[in-house]
Amino acid sequence: MSAAELQPNAQMLEMSHVSHRYRDGPGRGAAAAAVDDVSLEVGPDEVLCLLGPSGCGKSTLLRLAAGLERLQEGRIRLRGLTVADPASGIWLPAERRKVGLVFQDSALFPHLNVLGNVAFGLDRLKPAERERRARALLEQLHLAEYARVFPHQLSGGQQQRVALARALAPAPPLMLMDEPFASLDTSLRSQVRDDVLHTLKASGSATVLVTHDPEEALFMADRIALMQAGRIVQIGTPEQLYCKPVNRFVARFFGELNELPGRVEGGAVRTPLGPVAAPGHPEGASVSVLLRPEAVRIVRIREAAAGGSHVLASRLLGRYSLIHLCVHDEDGREYHLHAHVPGVQLPAPGQCVELALDESQVFVFPAEAAAV
Repeated sequence: MSAAELQPNAQMLEMSHVSHRYRDGPGRGAAAAAVDDVSLEVGPDEVLCLLGPSGCGKSTLLRLAAGLERLQEGRIRLRGLTVADPASGIWLPAERRKVGLVFQDSALFPHLNVLGNVAFGLDRLKPAERERRARALLEQLHLAEYARVFPHQLSGGQQQRVALARALAPAPPLMLMDEPFASLDTSLRSQVRDDVLHTLKASGSATVLVTHDPEEALFMADRIALMQAGRIVQIGTPEQLYCKPVNRFVARFFGELNELPGRVEGGAVRTPLGPVAAPGHPEGASVSVLLRPEAVRIVRIREAAAGGSHVLASRLLGRYSLIHLCVHDEDGREYHLHAHVPGVQLPAPGQCVELALDESQVFVFPAEAAAV
């Protein structure tokens, strides 16, 4: 793929109606589609996260974009150049796609030091320029002092940052990253993610990042494509997926939810925490009201009327406190809810409270059918 072939104003990656199946084995036919009619685009400087549970097809989609799997259906374009289109007999192998690849295993060359690993793909440059480029990337990733160190002498987080520097060194227009932080412990993962995001943005490369961690996607992504069973369920900004989920799968994927049954009356649903608007749902429809724990706002009061809301238990979970609440509806039915409040707030069991809702974190969906 030469620079002359690329269209400078095109999307960095375009995947159109891409599908892929893995065969179960000789004589066993084809398995369900790992990727099923997926279309997406990634723009310049954009970080797109492919998010979803294990087996949803996100890594397969990445491998198809990289050319590590042969495309079966659909079309893939890089910077306006078609690199895979079975209908037209077009196939550009991985080594000619000029994309950067980073996987969960850093796969560094053990016989090369850190500087040698980063400079490995820069053989077209003069030696002095190769070293300058490699050292600049190591500086960005806080690894300059390890330039002469060998991979086995580094921590896991350091190795992963070296792998990123090596992938970025040739200045690829597109970076493809498959669960690159999954093997790191929690505190190290946060630090490395932050370093990597700053470096990606400084490089100008577009990025596709595969992850199963919703918090990671919210932190890293300009847009998120949430996948389920080989398809994209919703694609948009982190705020759109978190605050405007299209269905309960999307809402639940981003964390715990309280669920209250209800019925639409006059365009709203009555709940123990007050009425909730239900636009788009027909009058009389059975619905589920889903509340994020952080949507529940708590005010302590001295005493409440009979059947009022009160605290069952409180637990400190680090950045926030979890409060287990008992509430009652107008008919006296009891419900248990969880609330998340920032910092250390641990009301005692039995504490009377008044509750309100942040409606930006409240969602109404049709009630799920009862199991047969």
